[in-house]
Amino acid sequence: MSDRPTRADYVAWRTVTTRWRDDDAYGHLNNATYYELFDTAVNAFLYEATGLDVRSLPRIGVVAETSCRYYRELGFPQPIETGLVVDRVGTSSVIYRIGLFQGESDEAAAEGRFVHVYVDNTDPARPVAPLPDEIRAVVGTLVRPAD
Repeated sequence: MSDRPTRADYVAWRTVTTRWRDDDAYGHLNNATYYELFDTAVNAFLYEATGLDVRSLPRIGVVAETSCRYYRELGFPQPIETGLVVDRVGTSSVIYRIGLFQGESDEAAAEGRFVHVYVDNTDPARPVAPLPDEIRAVVGTLVRPAD
């Protein structure tokens, strides 16, 4: 039995087009591109689900932690499907997992962990602040019910 995440582990989906420049000198997706895909999956979801420019909210999410587990190579020219799920919604933070899939495989080629901590965007010191209600409402839809 595999411990790799599968498509069933995620709630929201987005397909992204790979670009020639995404591959590195070794012919597979550059590590930095994985992190761009994670960032895009989370923020595109927030934009679409709230209908707001999340950058202009009085409280914004800043990335406090990211990581990636690589299971197999990804690369140009096939598109990549990103699966998104929320593991935890806290008072001022959200922990996301993002699965990357390419081709027909049910198992993720990679999985990212992405933590947003919300801060007061009106204060130059940007102290930690509670999640905006608009964000809390939409990220709650990404939490998988316990089995």
